Order: sequence, then structure tokens, then C-alpha cells
Amino acid sequence: MINHPYLRFFSLCIFVLFLQACDSENKKGAGKYGMMDTNTPDYAAVEFFQHVYNDKNLNKAIAMSTERMARLLRSYRTNRNVQRHVFDLVYDEVDIQPDTGNSIGRSEFAETAVVTLFFTGTLYDERVEDIRVIEMIRKDGEWLVDKIQPDKYL
Repeated sequence: MINHPYLRFFSLCIFVLFLQACDSENKKGAGKYGMMDTNTPDYAAVEFFQHVYNDKNLNKAIAMSTERMARLLRSYRTNRNVQRHVFDLVYDEVDIQPDTGNSIGRSEFAETAVVTLFFTGTLYDERVEDIRVIEMIRKDGEWLVDKIQPDKYL
């Protein structure tokens, strides 16, 4: 039994640090430094694509989609099929960043938004960079992905 007050305090600190380290929900934030506001269309668009590229299934991406986009995602069944056929953008590993340079006004009152995302990653050990423009709709206070515009530069 620990009777010394400093040893009790030290053992309590170690125990708290151990519990904090066991936290299994270490969620990486969106944006370049993980500090993007969670109530913006940029954040929702990045999260949507993170779910498509990093999750084992499409359930969370479907939850962040309008009914039209959800039907499209369900029809392709797997993440890789959605990457290949819906986005025409396949990666082994990818980093997704929003274009925040030209955001004018406040998105908190908007009902629609257009978000540009930059994709940088690898496919078969080769570096691949691309851009996609995403149309977002706010429904019941949540930003949902409605359309992915075709690449106008191709």
C-alpha cells in the first residue's frame, strides 16, 4: 500500500496517462493542420472523401450524402468501385485539402456551397495530384455531398 502523498499523486498521474493513452477514438481533424471548423462545407467534403478512401465500407460516406448521391454510392457497392467509376480518382494513399483561398462571405447561413478539393497521393508508388469540385447542400443543419462535378480541365 502506498502511504507517501507524493507516491500516491505520482501513481494517480501515471494511471490517468495510461487511461488517456488507451483512448481508441483518436480522430484526426480535417484541413492542413487538423484545425478546420466542423460546421463548414469544406470540413464535410473532406470528411466525406476521407470515408471513401480510408474506411472499409461506404456507410459513413452514404450518411454524409444526399439521397441522389447515396443511391449512386450504393449502386457501386465498394469503396474502390466508387473511387474508380464515380470519382475517376483512384489512390493507394491520399491527402485531401480544401481550397480555402477564395472563400468569401460566411457559410453558416448558406444552404448550398461549392467546395474545391486538392488530392495528393500515390497510386502504384507514383505520385498523383488532382482537383475535384463538390456541390454541397445543407439539410437539417448538416452539410451533405450532392454532386461531384466532372473535371473541366480534361
